[in-house]
Amino acid sequence: MKLLAVLSAVLLAGCATFHVEPANLPLPAPENNLIENDPGLSGNDDDLFVGLAFSGGGMRAAAFSYGILTEFDRIPIRSKNTTTRLIDHVDFLSGVSGGAITAAYFGLNGRAALANFREQFLMRDAEESLSSIFNPMSVAHAYEGGINGSQQFPRWLDDNLFHGATFRQLGPEHRPRVWINASDIYNRTPFVFSEETFGAICSDLASYPIANAVAASAAMPVIFAPVVLRTFPDRCASTMPNWIQRARREATAPPILKVYANALTRYRDGSMST
Repeated sequence: MKLLAVLSAVLLAGCATFHVEPANLPLPAPENNLIENDPGLSGNDDDLFVGLAFSGGGMRAAAFSYGILTEFDRIPIRSKNTTTRLIDHVDFLSGVSGGAITAAYFGLNGRAALANFREQFLMRDAEESLSSIFNPMSVAHAYEGGINGSQQFPRWLDDNLFHGATFRQLGPEHRPRVWINASDIYNRTPFVFSEETFGAICSDLASYPIANAVAASAAMPVIFAPVVLRTFPDRCASTMPNWIQRARREATAPPILKVYANALTRYRDGSMST
């Protein structure tokens, strides 16, 4: 019986292929889109800079990072004649997987996110739209890329949390600045949904859906079909920033920064596709 199921899966594989279209768009026009100075993270107009990194771990990671923000909302910061909360001084958020969900939602909504994130996400069944049943068709889908299509989870996230928001709402001047981290498994390199990365592939980050980026960060191979991005080298007129070249050639550069800089360079010259 098991052999029959496996054979059925193989036979069904031919008609189970997911056709994944890239969701990213090219830059509107060739332009000098990469900042030539070293990347920096300017904070609020005070002496306090707060950056948070939320790790992965599914729903537990989302709940833990939500708890951190809740506690930040309880810590008073006294400056001159005013009293604020520590949460008001968060300048930068980096998140991956479950932590990326909280980071993106708080980045969009600020303190207001604390009022409804528990009901909107933590108390919901985020897997309600996903297929987890083991059968010949699911095996065939896994063989062809993923049990679940590339749009099921992003659609759920968009319907329940992000409501059509794109990275335009998290632009360079927005605070907190948000990085959504994922992995380019094909090329074995980190992938950050940021101005730097999209500048390297000559794509328009502002129009990219936040739900898609968060889903890419949270997705696991085989369970989900891959998220695909397209490079548009003909849309760039700028050279790569100086900090990327320094990170590539200096022996003292942090390994993760060197890997990231090498990936950006290879995306741009076409030797590595997304």
